[in-house]
Amino acid sequence: MSNRPYNFSAGPAAMPESVLRQAAEEMLDWRGSGMSVMEMSHRGKEFVQICDEAEADLRSLLGVGDDYAVLFMQGGATAENAIIPLNLIGRRPEHKADYVLSGSWSKKSHKEAQRYGDIAIAAAADQEKTLEGKAQAPYTWMPVPADWKVRPDASYVHFCSNETIDGIEFIDWPTGDAYGAADVPLVIDASSHFLSRPMQIARAGVLYAGAQKNAGPAGVTVVVVRRDLIGHALPVCPSAFDYVNVAKEHSRFNTPPTYGIYLAGLVFKWVLANGGLAGMEAANKAKADLLYSYIDGSGFYRNRIHAPVRSRMNVPFVLADESHNDAFLKGSAEAGLLSLKGHKSVGGMRASIYNAMPIAGVQALVDYMREFAQRHG
Repeated sequence: MSNRPYNFSAGPAAMPESVLRQAAEEMLDWRGSGMSVMEMSHRGKEFVQICDEAEADLRSLLGVGDDYAVLFMQGGATAENAIIPLNLIGRRPEHKADYVLSGSWSKKSHKEAQRYGDIAIAAAADQEKTLEGKAQAPYTWMPVPADWKVRPDASYVHFCSNETIDGIEFIDWPTGDAYGAADVPLVIDASSHFLSRPMQIARAGVLYAGAQKNAGPAGVTVVVVRRDLIGHALPVCPSAFDYVNVAKEHSRFNTPPTYGIYLAGLVFKWVLANGGLAGMEAANKAKADLLYSYIDGSGFYRNRIHAPVRSRMNVPFVLADESHNDAFLKGSAEAGLLSLKGHKSVGGMRASIYNAMPIAGVQALVDYMREFAQRHG
């Protein structure tokens, strides 16, 4: 590692330094082609090789067989909030879909989907709830699948397995039996913890993720969709967003985000070289344990999330005296600890500790937090 600052941004987020260096070395001439990847035709043999290698490496990481299509699309997870119902809600004539509201992003997904059919709330964490003898505020806990009310004639049920803003993570994805509707496939927005641990793809009908957290730069959206769910797009679905077209053309139906796919492919190789998803999980668990352990024992900082569903990726916290917030952020930036301000909707601080964040960066944050608490506590 160089002496670069540690970037705790929630996304676009830090990328592995070795990936950035390789991209810099190949910027003007990719493997003797005489072209930058940004200058290549998306149908030329050079980019076809890059794209196909990226897909093959991602399939290897996820353990995905040919019963799933792996797509590289545009528009981020926000666009998928529309693309998902456009492709799936027509599976059944009732045009129904159910949504679990666990935080800011799932609420956004639910709002967008209402444009395309009969959209119901299967469960919501929008009320205070007492868990393990402690009152939990709204959106600091996750509704358990046994409490989801999924309609048996719904085309799918959607949930966000890691809420970036709120700091909530659902580790053990449910099966249809767990939520009482085995014939209703699960659609998962996994953007903020994609590739951070082994992923239970077989439990998902569709998984989607913006790349800009753990998998590359902004501009690429990964969609992993079971092939039997493809082919039900509404007539109004744009052809470039119809999963049939994108899958048939191996993500090259129209010009894809070519440079973003190239960088994502380099990240996939970095993950493979560093222990795969099991290696990522071990490192991420160690980082999260270090930070949460300090917060819980500090008396100066507090994490509000119900402990069993705390995110390993996004750690929101507040200071005991929030009048010190500006001083905390000013001092952290001076210490080379960047992008720690919490989302405007929840306030406080947030440390996003994705795959590319080394444990040394988390230790540097803990050391700064300890020193700041000693001076201001």
